[in-house]
Amino acid sequence: MEELAQEDPFLPARSALERGDYGLVLRSLEPLVATFPAATPLGAELQLLMATAWMGQGNSVRAMACCRQVKRCSDANLRAQASDLLCVLEAPALERPREWSISLPSLGEAEPIAGRMQQWASSRRRKKSDDPPPPPVGPTKAPLGFVLVTAVLLLLTLLLGGCMEVHTQVHFQGPGRLQIGYQLQTSRSPIPPWQRQFSQALRRAGLHYSAPERSSGGADDQNQFLLGPVQPAAEALQLLRANLASAAQLAGIQLPKPDLSLKERNWLVGVRQTLLLEIDLRQVQEIAGVQLSIDLDPARPRSIRRAEPQAAQRLAGRRPGLAWQLSFGALNRLELQSWRWSPVGLGGLAIGLGLLLVLTLQRLKVLMGFGLPELPA
Repeated sequence: MEELAQEDPFLPARSALERGDYGLVLRSLEPLVATFPAATPLGAELQLLMATAWMGQGNSVRAMACCRQVKRCSDANLRAQASDLLCVLEAPALERPREWSISLPSLGEAEPIAGRMQQWASSRRRKKSDDPPPPPVGPTKAPLGFVLVTAVLLLLTLLLGGCMEVHTQVHFQGPGRLQIGYQLQTSRSPIPPWQRQFSQALRRAGLHYSAPERSSGGADDQNQFLLGPVQPAAEALQLLRANLASAAQLAGIQLPKPDLSLKERNWLVGVRQTLLLEIDLRQVQEIAGVQLSIDLDPARPRSIRRAEPQAAQRLAGRRPGLAWQLSFGALNRLELQSWRWSPVGLGGLAIGLGLLLVLTLQRLKVLMGFGLPELPA
């Protein structure tokens, strides 16, 4: 025992601390304060033992003073232990509401039992591990970014889950006139909540079910066809922007404002149209079984100037139109140039040519000697 005491000068104090005899700990360590300065590892360990004993006696002020002495030590582990203990001592004491406590009648033997239990709990808290404590790294933060992305993907899967196709139809109805329509198809029964809510939003925006193409079941059919009125190009494109924003809002995502424009150059008998579509889906991850496309009717492959990342394909059937499928996680761009004949311009041209033909024939008749036609008597 004497050899162990020579190797560890604080062994008696450690034994007394484990028994909960804090007074003996302080009496055995105070004479050694001058022998072991706080800047040395042994002196820092002595101050930590004294701080623990002062805490056991309820003297937090003296315990904090001992912890501050350890901050001068060259051992980083001991400084970390002192800092952790000092944080506990300096933490504000919270008052417990009275309604949280239960008052028990006073018993004669309750006080010594409570004292022994308090000493036992304090001794267990003061036991130190052989391994040094880990360095303080601060409070653990929840991975909010990962949780947010997972929640968005889960929401999209629930709303748009299953095999579903959304076809946005752009019908060219002559110079400066467009008509917007939608075809919603799904293999699920009943239809997904997103499709039902989106079809209701389209009806509030002025679109109606297309009777010739609509199935007989009504608004809850798996295949729905909605068609808007024929409008000026600017109003039709504004309606398309509003519908895209409504679809993104119902899906719980935020999309950049799409760039949709139609430029026209009038040549009297017809109009040269340039349609530009730019829809940014780079923030939307691919959803299995969901397809989005824009159908252009009428349109021919030679009128496409640019289509990326996917090329435009011919529409199924005999309609002279094109289907351009949108890609998730990409910037979708389409540029289309086409010629639209103007009925008014063609009618004016036909009238002008007819008048010119009549005048030419009359002139030839006069030159041939038949003279001008006589007026009726």
